[in-house]
Amino acid sequence: MYLKKLILAGAISGLMGSAAYAADCGPSGQSIRILASDFPAIHAVAGTAEENCASGAAEFTRNHTTEARQIMNAALTPNPAEYTSVIVANSTLTQLMNDGLVRPLNDLVEKYGADLPRSLMITINGNIMAVAFMANSQHLFSRTDILEQAGINSVPGTYDEMIAAAAAIRAAGIMEFPIVMNMKTGWNVGESFNLVFLAHGGEFFKPGSAEPSVNSAAGIAALNTLKQLVEYAHPDHLTQASNETQAIWEAGQAALGIMWGSRGAPILDNEGSSEEVTSNTVLSSAPSVEPGGVPGATLWWDGFTISTNVSEGEAEATFAALASALNADMVAANNDAAVWLLDGFKPGAAAAGVSATAQGGAAPYPMLPQIGLLHNALGAELADFLKGDESAEEALADVEAAYVTAAKEAGFLQ
Repeated sequence: MYLKKLILAGAISGLMGSAAYAADCGPSGQSIRILASDFPAIHAVAGTAEENCASGAAEFTRNHTTEARQIMNAALTPNPAEYTSVIVANSTLTQLMNDGLVRPLNDLVEKYGADLPRSLMITINGNIMAVAFMANSQHLFSRTDILEQAGINSVPGTYDEMIAAAAAIRAAGIMEFPIVMNMKTGWNVGESFNLVFLAHGGEFFKPGSAEPSVNSAAGIAALNTLKQLVEYAHPDHLTQASNETQAIWEAGQAALGIMWGSRGAPILDNEGSSEEVTSNTVLSSAPSVEPGGVPGATLWWDGFTISTNVSEGEAEATFAALASALNADMVAANNDAAVWLLDGFKPGAAAAGVSATAQGGAAPYPMLPQIGLLHNALGAELADFLKGDESAEEALADVEAAYVTAAKEAGFLQ
């Protein structure tokens, strides 16, 4: 199994090693082509790599897109691949590894990554498959001024407290739809289920197998909790992902949000919002089911890979450029853009939610080769329940049936 135990809580607490600037950009005259998600921390890493090494490259291109997950496998399948690197996370690394589209990095680390901490190496079956540089997680964002207007003097710690706070805000006539969550149909709906499912003690698969186990008491409880939450979300919540929920928050149209930690810095800065919003926004741990329980979150890392179907020269130049970005100067210039797993990081207000969530015992997103198929099934099959067209049991039965079909086709089940 592709399973890597990441001790993110320890990394966030400061066990980060020391990354130093790497001036070596590898062989010159090569093409460096990076595919990545579109948020500030990723721009910081890829942009620093470009600043460091573009002058010696034949070309240096970056495609930052919210559709990276959807296009990466097709883009890396041709030979030569469309991109020499994809910046990935827990789930997308396994998505690429399942198709053999990223190469082991052991030789490149030895040649160009001697100054990188060993703790950053995502090693699977003895092969370094990615180099991590930041941690991320979903957690709670709260507007303390609005909570106080509704008679609530502390940020919610549990789902019940979050739902009760939303009800109080609505009853006071302050906001009709005080909750924002990334609930866009597809991957985001599946991930929102995962968060609440894990908080309820759910297990995705039967022990030691690829047999699904989401149609369970924990699964039903998770869906019922989600249904209660979205009753206080905007009617268009099934169209909203990170860019939309951040915009709603910055516009002052929400009071409680479950969003990514990587959105903390842009929400707390002085751009695109108001002093009223930024000064009253507090980032805290993801909610749990019971007080002090497991936070409803998945811990993530982001890191870079090198494509299988590129020349050795392109592989070396791309690795060297990206490795050169993982230094204390880049962190200092972008300290609040992420929870960096690099030397020089100084946790601030924007990191508080991820740190609290990790320290509360949230689980890493599972790096299992079949998890993407289950996640896809969740994203495709749960919308009917959230719209009120199916029961929780029916929706989860549909999820497991869709997953089993896909898992048999992929060879994970007989």
